[in-house]
Amino acid sequence: MIVLDTSVLVDALTGPRRSAPALRRAIESGERLGLPSLVLYEWLRGPRQREELEAQEALLPREQSLPFTFEEAALAARLYSEVPRAHGREVDLAIAASAIAYNARLWTLNRKDFRDVPGLELYQTGA
Repeated sequence: MIVLDTSVLVDALTGPRRSAPALRRAIESGERLGLPSLVLYEWLRGPRQREELEAQEALLPREQSLPFTFEEAALAARLYSEVPRAHGREVDLAIAASAIAYNARLWTLNRKDFRDVPGLELYQTGA
């Protein structure tokens, strides 16, 4: 499974949709995509247009978002205590915890924000 970070969702579904072709290739190659509820939160709080929300719902319905449970919360708290400069990165660490808990790779366009997270595998596009 590939867990999507907010950066990919925004880049694939808004503006010039630069990440849309890579997202389409991942789906066509049989990759399962996961949308953490925290990413859904970040996505929905942005200035979204109706078409963008419809595209997100068609691709990654909110009802199927990955819940942030006590397991992810405990893992995120552990990561917070382990990584350097954790302050201000709480949501990123919680998203990373979701990917780790689901044994998934995290697809992000902000790789530097996640490269020091122990146990996290980042998804590499073939582009």
